[in-house]
Amino acid sequence: VSQVPVAEGKSVQQTVELLTRKLELLGAEKQGTFCVDCETYHTAASTISSQGQTGKLMYVMHNSEYPLSCFALFENGPCLIADANFDILMVKLKGFFQNAKANKIESRGTRYQYCDFLVKVGTVTMGPSARGISVEVEYCPCVIANDCWNLLMEFMQSFMGSHTPGIPSVFSTKHDSIYSPADTMVQYMELFNKIRKQQQVPVAGIR
Repeated sequence: VSQVPVAEGKSVQQTVELLTRKLELLGAEKQGTFCVDCETYHTAASTISSQGQTGKLMYVMHNSEYPLSCFALFENGPCLIADANFDILMVKLKGFFQNAKANKIESRGTRYQYCDFLVKVGTVTMGPSARGISVEVEYCPCVIANDCWNLLMEFMQSFMGSHTPGIPSVFSTKHDSIYSPADTMVQYMELFNKIRKQQQVPVAGIR
């Protein structure tokens, strides 16, 4: 999962169209749509003051690829995979975790199949505005990430060019172990946080 910068002089939507056109020229076929969303919860103020702990952020995420699951992730921490009713549980836990409503972020777009590759090009939105572009590429026959990284790189270069990403940080801890859906969600969490931070950079005044 990686972020693609917006092309110079183009909008987010136009850049997405450029990417999908390249994929279609390669021979990729549309296979429906996808959506990954992420809600941020922060430790309730009452819990922090009573236990003297520093506030932690928890990210509750959904992925249309796994419609019956819900993912709860801590930054630099574990990833819990629960069933879809987990959202209802979070409402009951509001004494411990509060939903930072303004922080909901999601990526949605089109799924493409090209031979054994599955590619998802999404527009990342926060509220009403488009904030960036995500590209997820999966090589379906292989479950050991490091075994197919060079092949993935070669394929990504064919339509992403110079924006082909480096090896994801999640791979470095996996080595030769089996890649899981949680690894994909960790990458989306990192991408969403990066996009959130880019929005918070103050614009320097013109002197």
